[in-house]
Order: sequence, then C-alpha cells, then structure tokens
Amino acid sequence: MMRRNALHTFILVAVALACCLEGQTVAARSKKKAKAVKTAVTADTLSYADSRRFGYFFLEAVNQQNAGHYAAAFDLLNHCLDINPNAAEVYFMRSRYYGSLHKDSLALRDLETAARLQPSNSTYQESVAQQYIGTGNFAKATEAYEELFATHRDRDDVVEILIQLYRQQKDYPKMLSAINRLEQIDGSSDQLTMMRMNAYEMMGDEKHAYATLKGLADSHPNDLNFSLMLGNWLMQHKRPKEAYAIYQSVMKTEPDNAMVQGAMYDYYRATAQDTLASGMMQRILLGKNTPSATRVQFLRQAIQDNEKRKGDSTEIINLIRDVQRIVPADTLVAQIKVAYYSMKNLPKDTIDAALTSLLKLQPDNAGARLQLIQDRWGNDNWKEIAQLSEPGMMYNPDEMVFYFFTGLSRYYLKDEDGALDALKRGAKEINDQSNTEMVANLYSIMGEIYHNKNMKNEAYAAYDSCLIYKPDNVITLNNYAYYLSLDGTNLQKAEEMSAKAVKAEPKNATYLDTYAWILYMEKRYAEAKVYIDLALKNSGDSLNDGTLYEHAGDIYVELHDYPAAVGFYQQAILKGSDAKALNRKINLYKKRK
Repeated sequence: MMRRNALHTFILVAVALACCLEGQTVAARSKKKAKAVKTAVTADTLSYADSRRFGYFFLEAVNQQNAGHYAAAFDLLNHCLDINPNAAEVYFMRSRYYGSLHKDSLALRDLETAARLQPSNSTYQESVAQQYIGTGNFAKATEAYEELFATHRDRDDVVEILIQLYRQQKDYPKMLSAINRLEQIDGSSDQLTMMRMNAYEMMGDEKHAYATLKGLADSHPNDLNFSLMLGNWLMQHKRPKEAYAIYQSVMKTEPDNAMVQGAMYDYYRATAQDTLASGMMQRILLGKNTPSATRVQFLRQAIQDNEKRKGDSTEIINLIRDVQRIVPADTLVAQIKVAYYSMKNLPKDTIDAALTSLLKLQPDNAGARLQLIQDRWGNDNWKEIAQLSEPGMMYNPDEMVFYFFTGLSRYYLKDEDGALDALKRGAKEINDQSNTEMVANLYSIMGEIYHNKNMKNEAYAAYDSCLIYKPDNVITLNNYAYYLSLDGTNLQKAEEMSAKAVKAEPKNATYLDTYAWILYMEKRYAEAKVYIDLALKNSGDSLNDGTLYEHAGDIYVELHDYPAAVGFYQQAILKGSDAKALNRKINLYKKRK
C-alpha cells in the first residue's frame, strides 16, 4: 500500500535537469531507432540542436527564478514554448506565474495542457485537479482524479478524495463504489463500514443502512459503543421500542456507562417520561464516573430546562452545590457556577466568593481575576487589587492588563519603584490587541514616576508614548505642559498641549492655571491674567494648593497691580505654600503702588 500527499511538491531544478537529459538523449535514441515512450520532447518533433537550445533556456529560466528575477524567467519560459510548444514542464512552471498574478483562467489552461501532454505525470494531474476544486468545478476535479487513479491504482489518498467529491456532488452510488475501491486497497475496517452506512443514509436507503450498522454491532459484541450507535440510529428513525431494548441490554452490562445513561435520558424525554428523565439526569450529574464533559453538558441542560419553565433559581444553586460535592476540583463546574450567579444577578459578595473559589482551582483564569479586580476598583481597594493582580503577572505573563493594575495599585500604595518595575514589564507586552486607553494610562503613570525621580528625559518619553496611544489624554497633556513650563523649554509645545486640556475641560481650575502660567512664561501677561482669573473663579474653596494663588500674584506683579499680587501671596501662604519665600515677595511689593 502506498500513501502520498494529495498534492506533491514539484522541484523545478529536478524538472530542468530531467528536461536537459531528455534533450541530450533524443538524438541518440533516434539514431539507434530504439523504441521510446512518447513524451513532450521527441525525436519526431525536435531536432538535436533544438533540444539543446530548449534545455539551455529552460535551465536558465529556473536559474532566473531562483535568483528572484521572475519577469526574466517568465520571458524565458515563453521562449522555451516557441522552441517546443509541447513541453509539459514549461506549461506547468508557467502556470505558477499566472497563479501568482491572479490570472486563474490562464493558470488553469496551462495546467490542463501540462496534464494532457503528460497524462502519466501524477504531479500535473493532481495540480489540475486541485485547481478544479479551488474553483468549485467538482465534476472536472472528479474526472481528473479518476484519470489519476486509472494509472495509480495503489493511491488510497486519491480514492479518499474521490469519495469526498462524490459526496459533494451527492452521487452516492459512485461514492459507494469508491468506498469499495478503498476497501480493496486498504482492507476492511470499521471506519469504512461507517462510511458505507452514512452513504446509504444520505441516499435514503434505510434498509441497507440498518443492515450495515447492525452487522457492525454484531461483529463487535464486546464493544458496546456500536450497540449504542445502533440504538441511537433506531431512535432517530422512530423505532423507540427496539432502541429501548438495546439500551436496557447495555445498561445491564455497564450500568455506570455515561453514554447509555445519556441515551436513556433522551429516550425518556422523547417518550414524555419526564420523571424518569429527571431521575436519569440526576444520576448522570451526581455519578462519580461521569466524564466531565458529559456532566457539564447535562448541567447546562438542567439550567436551560429550569429557565424554560421559569423555575426557582435555588433549585439550580442547590444542584450545582451537590455536583461540586462530587467533583470539588472540576473547573468547568466552577465556571458554570460563576456564570449562573452572574446571570441571576446575585449579590456581588456571592459572585465574588464564587470567583475566588474558581481562581483557587484555576489560578490562570484571567477573566475571573479581572472580574474580581474590577469589583474592587470602585472601592479604591488598592491593597486587594495588588494582591489579585500580582499573581496574574505570573500566571498570565502575556497579559499587559495585570502589569498595569499591579503598577497602578503600587503607585497609589506609595511604592513607586515597584510600580515602575511592573509598568515597564507591562510595556513589553503591549501589542495590536491591547486596550489603547489602558496603554496610554500605563505610560502616563510611568511619566509621573519618572518625573518624581527627576528623570526628565524618561518622563517626557513616557508622556510622548501616552499621547501616541491617546492624543486627548487630558491629564498627561496638562502635566506634560506644566513640567515643560517649569523647565522653561519647548514652551510652544507646552502651550499647544495645555490649550487642548483647557478646551476639553474649560472649567478645570488646574488646567486653566497651567495655561495661564505658560502664557506668563511666554511674557504674554495680559492673556495670562484672563486665564488665571478664570482659574480662580472656578477653583472655589476646595482647592488647597497655594500654587494657583502664587501664580496669580506673579502675573499681577508683571501687570503692576501690586496690592492684588500681595493679596494673592497672602492667600497662597494660607493654602500651605512656602511662607518664607512668599513673605520676601510681600515685603518687596506691598509698598509699591
């Protein structure tokens, strides 16, 4: 038996060499008048000199292709066809070029020509057949594969494709014929028998389908799966009594077999025996040997049934509790518990308890961890957020979000070094799928920490990164602008950023103060006064930072309104600003008019 890929890889260099050898030996065969197999290049059609020329140009086409000179290779192939219009290998090679240019009709034409010129070449035959399949021409593909099988009767892979093609075309008699051919090559098997049964099913021949499946079950008396298949087939074809007899027989042999229990549940449901169906479901759900997938399937079915009849949710809650007593470490059941509690809008503490239990069983469950973090977010519980997010970095190292929450929580817990370490590690995990808002905030916090550490270049680089991801991040726009103004550098950029922040929040006293101060640094004092007055107007009594009043004093000094300036300096002292420095200013200006 021989098994090959459906489409062989074609090695162009080998073809070129074979073609050259063919050309070199044609004349010799002609002189000896020896019998030769008819190929694309023959002594009847090509002279010795032309065969040499052909071989040279074809090999050069291969060389040009390998060098990446595709246009030159294509031209050489066309020249080869001028010398020998019956060269199958040239048509085959040229078809690849047409395919790359999306000229599918020309590619198919060349493949068909190659296959016609060398019908014994399996590579050509398979290539054209695959092209037919790609274009949805299954009839033509079938013809091509049948021709291929005619010359390669040991190719079981070809027959397998034919089976699928006949199935696609709903030609079930020929599909059965192809199955028989495959059986002659590979021998009988349960898989082929099932394939044959399915063919009978699709053609509506229930008699032969049943006989085939029953024969399979009878030939495997110790494999109850085939008996169950037969029972399920009988149920599907409205023969419940016969199916029930088979199920009962299997139950006697294997009473804990989850498959037959599931079949019995379906039988009871189909015959309106709801009480027995409910009992069988309980047996499946609470069976210690029930496979996890089956248990979960029936637990979901129980929830669905309860929803349809608008049953009490406590029934499902109790059922989930009973199931967890049997399989306390089953993560799928724990996930269903969380999902059901959320669907029923149970109290947040109850849902969080279920999430915490799930996380203990499945610490790499990123969704459960994030939900717990979000639940604590509203309370600013940074310590608990850190306790949740830090393990997330270990269990889900590719998830940037856990680095962000770790960095954010440590930042608010006054651990700037720990925060910066987490945020820098998180920045390495940013990708195209990352939440841009979160990425921007990550860089914004990094900028603040760097600035606190007097690492200005790093801070400004982080702010720039933040604004790439979110150009309207007003906190960064304001802070970045203010820090630049304090440095007295790049004031134009600072003004542009501060103006954006003010436009976004025109009544924000802090943003107005920043903009006024930048105008002051640019010696535009009259404009600065307009915005510092707006900042004072919108500050109210809630602003405890004396910087605003100190800025107001400096601006009013430049406008020669010294009494007002002194008043602002005095308010700045009351707000906690440096009294010593401000008293010097007060003493300097209080006597001026």
